[in-house]
This record gives sequence, structure tokens and C-alpha cells, in this order.
Amino acid sequence: MRSYLQLARPANIVTAWADVLAGFAVTGGLAAVHIQAETLGWLLLSTTGLYAGGVAFNDVFDANLDAVERPERPIPAGRVTRQNAAIFAGSLLLGGIAAAFAASPAAGLLALAIAAAALVYDAYGKHHALLGPINMGLCRGGNLLLGMGAAPLMIVHHWPLALLPIVYIAAITAISRGEVTGGSKRVGYLAVGLVVLVILALGYIGFDAVAVEPVSGLFPFIFTGLVLPAFLRAAKQPTAETIQRAVRTGIMGLIVLNAAIAALYAGPTAGLAILSLLPVSVLLARLFAVT
Repeated sequence: MRSYLQLARPANIVTAWADVLAGFAVTGGLAAVHIQAETLGWLLLSTTGLYAGGVAFNDVFDANLDAVERPERPIPAGRVTRQNAAIFAGSLLLGGIAAAFAASPAAGLLALAIAAAALVYDAYGKHHALLGPINMGLCRGGNLLLGMGAAPLMIVHHWPLALLPIVYIAAITAISRGEVTGGSKRVGYLAVGLVVLVILALGYIGFDAVAVEPVSGLFPFIFTGLVLPAFLRAAKQPTAETIQRAVRTGIMGLIVLNAAIAALYAGPTAGLAILSLLPVSVLLARLFAVT
């Protein structure tokens, strides 16, 4: 059981819940969660299957490489066969898609797109320096929109918000290429630049919101203080160790980013609700690898 959980990366799944909750908050869903509790439940179940299935398939496709670079992973270590891992991953993806259709047809179509994007990344995208980060970002952007599946018309109005996780995940994916052997300062500073773009976008979005709810303005600062220093250290000294720390911090920072989005659109209570997931993810990250 632990080996299958390692394939699914539980700490990361919590960050996927944060995506959906942020999208749900943007639609106003968290304000009436007692009314739409069933729909939210299906959406959270959907993102669990989609994310866990996607990262498990990543191990399936990377089994030969992991045998050299990460022999402790479940497949190269012999704790899970490659075939069983593929069955496990495929079942999770199909379950995630089915749960999304149970929420709404629009959510189901989004889940199909997310699953396809995840498989493309696992098989091909991650091998491309430019397209890989964008490909992975599309998965996260789609996941934020999935949270709006309870009110599909909101997707039409708020789809540009998906650009925030797309750019942010592109930064994490780009810098993560140096996790094993170290990276380059050029890629590191490119990742820093992308993170700064996300911070500026949050400031732009929050300009009016802060005037109504000043406390909401604290969330972008929390995000900045958590993520930016780690990325700057990795850019200045792009060793495998500093890059691994930046990637771990970046993944945990997804929860704070989503909390900021929720706070700016739905108020500080919504932001705090999502931020409460951070200690859960941090605890799970101590038990299971996040990359």
C-alpha cells in the first residue's frame, strides 16, 4: 500500500485539491458550500484521480530512467511491477474523469482534457525544454478551471485565471530539470522571472479586492515570502540540493497561490480555508516524495 501511495504522491494531491477549491471559490461556491457540497465532493474526487493517475503514469514511463537516477522509486525497486503501476494509474484517471462527469458535463470535458495533457507530458512533453513546462502548466490551469465546473458559465468569464498556474508551474517544471545533476543560472533566473510575473498578476487582480477586504492583500505577500527566496537561491547556486528545495517549496506554494486567488475573489475566509491545507501537505511531504 505504501508503494502505491508513493506512486500517487499524496502531498501533491492536496495541492490539487487547493486548485479545485480556488476555482470553486471564484464562482462563489464556498459561500454556499452547504448547497453544492455534493458537486464539490465529485470535483475533489475527480482531481484526486486525475493527479494521482498522472503522476503514477510518470513513473511508468520513467521506469528505465529511474532505475539509474532514482532506484528507490517503487517500480525500479521491484515493489510494484510496471504493469500493475500502469493499471493503477489508468484506473485513477478513468475514475477521475467519471467523477468529473458526475459533477457536470463541462467538468467532465475538462477532466478529459487534463488527463490527455497529463499523458502527453508523461510520454513526450517532459523531454522538451520549452513545450514541457507549458504542457505541465496546462494540466494545472485546467485543474483550476475544473473547480469552476459547478458553474460552467463562470469558466467563460474567468478562464484567464488559468494563466497563473500555467506560468507558475512552467517555472517549477523548468527549474526542476536540474534536480538530479544541478542546473544552470540562466534557467534559474528564467524561473524567477516567471514567478515574479505571477506575483505581479496577483497584485493586479487584488487592486480592487484589497480596497474592500484589506486582509485579502496579505495572501499575495505570504506567497511571495514563501516562494521567491527559494527560487532566488536556486538561481544563484543551481546545485541539485538548492533546486530540490526550490521545487518542494514551489509545489507547497501552490496551496498559497490558490489561497491568494480565493482570498482576492471570495474574501480572506476562503483564503484561510485553502491555506489550512498547507500543514497537511507539508506533513505528507515528510512521509512521501513530492517529485
